[in-house]
Amino acid sequence: MKEYTPEYLKSIREMIQTHDEVGARAELASLHPADIAELYQNLDLDEAEFLYNLLDEDKAADVLMELDEDDRLKLLSHMPAEEIAKQIDHLDTDDAVDIIQQLDEEDRDEILSHIDDIEQAGDIIDLLKYDEDTAGGLMGTEMIVVNENWSMPECIRQMRLQAEDMDEIYYVYVVDNDYKLRGVFPLKKMITHPSVSKIKHVMEVDPVSVKADMPIDEVALDFEKYDLVAMPVVDSIGRLLGRITVDDVMDQVRESSERDYQLASGLSSDIESDDSMFKQTRSRLPWLLIGMLGGIGNSLILGNFETGFATNPAMALFIPLIGGTGGNVGIQSSAIVVQGLANGSLDIKASSRQILKEVGVGLINALIISLLVFVYNCCTLGAKQVTTIAVSLSLFAVVIFASIFGTFVPLTLERFKVDPALATGPFISITNDIIGMVIYMSISSALISALS
Repeated sequence: MKEYTPEYLKSIREMIQTHDEVGARAELASLHPADIAELYQNLDLDEAEFLYNLLDEDKAADVLMELDEDDRLKLLSHMPAEEIAKQIDHLDTDDAVDIIQQLDEEDRDEILSHIDDIEQAGDIIDLLKYDEDTAGGLMGTEMIVVNENWSMPECIRQMRLQAEDMDEIYYVYVVDNDYKLRGVFPLKKMITHPSVSKIKHVMEVDPVSVKADMPIDEVALDFEKYDLVAMPVVDSIGRLLGRITVDDVMDQVRESSERDYQLASGLSSDIESDDSMFKQTRSRLPWLLIGMLGGIGNSLILGNFETGFATNPAMALFIPLIGGTGGNVGIQSSAIVVQGLANGSLDIKASSRQILKEVGVGLINALIISLLVFVYNCCTLGAKQVTTIAVSLSLFAVVIFASIFGTFVPLTLERFKVDPALATGPFISITNDIIGMVIYMSISSALISALS
């Protein structure tokens, strides 16, 4: 990994300012495309453009794919359509689609019209029809395909022809005369069965495949389950459409994890550390305002119990304990459910069983926590104090409620196709805080009335 020290960046900027193209080209030739993309993050747009124009078309295309989406869009906005089309000519179709999807429809049409390879342009247009969050939106069409009725010599000849336009070969897919996926041809078979009459006699049948409309998160689970590096994509009747590689899936998983983490942190949209203050404020403010409203709601609830506080001032000391415990329990429960939904270990159809399990866990936690607080209050306030009993009973009820609520909310969101990660953030904390106060004040008031 290249380290960009102030001295190194200064030397790069000097090359740019003096238009030292020879020195700059030599330096860029020694860098990996990912390192060049990282270098661009430390430069102004004009400086990055100068260096980008010095790259050969193959490396320029690789750098374009390595760039952050925002940086890539800035660079593309300063490039003519003909130049963008040249870069796309050197990309796999799935990568080309990722770039074109960032542009508006008018720019897309102009770029596609300048692509020399008509077949590639047609493949890109076909892929643009798929939802980007499905297998079809992630797949590429570059793959080696052979017919099950070919002989070994014919198969090898066709494989050589198809491999000329490919950077990497993961699998060789076998189809029938209707282009339906029938199997996978292991390259080892070329050595061990050089004289086989037909490929279908040595192919591995029933390969793992996914439908084009399968959501990306389910595709990722299949990659993990079967330890694959690539997976074929088929249509509703089994015809081979393309393939997905594991690096594409990992990119999607990373983006999904970042999005879920931001949702859990109370951010309403994707945010990067280098985004403008206005954009960061716009993303953070909504949940902060909701939290403010929740705080006002809490103060209104507490304001209705002034008499209780006047009679038992010690009650106010335990307000943070009630709210904090309820929020923590709710986040724990929701985090377990969200994780289970994400990795496939929890089936939405088994939601009632998960809720019952959380009730059991909540009961155990509630008993332990409320008992410990009861012992503490007995030692400090006395066993006969209203606060001692009220706090323990309230904690017991709050923990039970938070466990059930923290489990129920993400399951409900998942059922209604809303990202359940939303349930691990401020929503759970604010709701449990308000409900916890209602429970605490209600139990305390009831005890005060009963004892008086």
